[in-house]
Amino acid sequence: MKQNTLTAPQVPSAATDQLIPITVAHGDGIGPEITSAVLRVLDAADAPLRHNVINIGKAAYERGVTSGISPDAWKAIRETKVVLKGPITTPQGGGYKSLNVTLRKALSLFANVRPVKAYAPFIDSHHPGMNVVVIRENEEDLYAGIEHQQTREVAQILKLVTRPGSERIIRYAFEYARAYGRRKVTCMTKDNIMKHTDGLFHRVFNEVANEYPDIESDHSIIDIGAARVAAQPEQFDVIVTLNLYGDILSDITAQIAGSVGLAGSANIGTDVAMFEAVHGSAPDIAGRGIANPSGLLVAATQMLVHLGVADVAQTIKNAWLKTLEDGVHTADIYREGRSEHKVGTEAFTDAVIERLGAEPSTLTPVRYQSGGIDIELSPTPQQEKALQGIDVFIDWDGAGRDPDVIGEGLEEAAKAVNWRLKMITNRGVKVYPRGLPETFWTDHWRCRFLPADADVTSFDRVLDLLGALHGQGWDVIKTEHLYTFDGRRAYSLGQGE
Repeated sequence: MKQNTLTAPQVPSAATDQLIPITVAHGDGIGPEITSAVLRVLDAADAPLRHNVINIGKAAYERGVTSGISPDAWKAIRETKVVLKGPITTPQGGGYKSLNVTLRKALSLFANVRPVKAYAPFIDSHHPGMNVVVIRENEEDLYAGIEHQQTREVAQILKLVTRPGSERIIRYAFEYARAYGRRKVTCMTKDNIMKHTDGLFHRVFNEVANEYPDIESDHSIIDIGAARVAAQPEQFDVIVTLNLYGDILSDITAQIAGSVGLAGSANIGTDVAMFEAVHGSAPDIAGRGIANPSGLLVAATQMLVHLGVADVAQTIKNAWLKTLEDGVHTADIYREGRSEHKVGTEAFTDAVIERLGAEPSTLTPVRYQSGGIDIELSPTPQQEKALQGIDVFIDWDGAGRDPDVIGEGLEEAAKAVNWRLKMITNRGVKVYPRGLPETFWTDHWRCRFLPADADVTSFDRVLDLLGALHGQGWDVIKTEHLYTFDGRRAYSLGQGE
């Protein structure tokens, strides 16, 4: 049995002469210019698309639509399920929310796909062999934004990593690698420290990788992995990682590639996908006819592969590469002695159209596989869950913050209801029993309790313990249950435990 299926829209047959409907948002600033240019290329390449245009962003804000997108625009997106979006300007001041963030979150666009490639020797780059794709989980991890101030001195954030969310992004990365003819997928986590959250992501990666024997797979700890990406990006092909790490890696790759203006980006959801350029709306050059449409054009080729029209995507991408190779460059990438022709938006677009059907000779031509990108998730396996104990977090700032004082007091309260105090940690480090005097202590104490008379316990007995602690005047600010799944410990040990 399978669940949570992501399926690309069906490609129409030539016999039915049907077109795939997409939603197009021209955007703000240079958005209308580059979007029109990209649509010209798509039409010239006979991409089987029908455009449904919506107005979002600045124009919607100015009409009083505070979200930047009207109900009619939402309806259009839901109907077509694919958005090609020009860059959007969020007005300064007035409390306006970023429309890009709104779209990603509201449409559950779980995968951010950021290809970054060097086009040396035709475009300057410190890493001429760089050709890496960062596939970032877009909804979970620390970016769920669940934060609490718990004591005067301590705030926390919850890091949420789910098995379905991990499998979905990892399986997408492998399917992407197949569709784009990629050879290797690298997983990056910090599971040597975060063994249960990042550890889950890594375990799921290993499980999924076994189903793709045609694609090489490996894992890197994120800190050394990020350093290697910055120093030797040529070593990597496709990287799949969690939300925060992916955000950082995307910026690193864009910075070192030297071609951020040529990069497209995709945000993929179970129902809807959105494709856009990485760069912004550049209002300072809007209307001058000099904007480079390449980033959005590359995003459009990603959209075509997603839709299963890989042959048209391949034709357009190779024509674009041939244009760069022939030295036909817009002002942002033009260099004396290397470029042949300095052109504006329209002339660059004409040059790409003229080269449809041609391929580059120095740059490597692209080869895409047809069929789109489909993923199906496996059901989460059934497991026996048992409650072993509880971590109780206490706000305490008394008696010089002496761990022995809080430890002895908590032991007395717990003993009355047949519980025992196993340890206390402060900022994750064990301070009771037998902590070290050099350890720094805050007013935030994690106190681990286990039943004194059994290996497992019940919620009723947890309530007894909490009642006893409260009755003794302890300020309980948070609790976390300690579980095993199929006998496997599902919580971390304290440092020094």
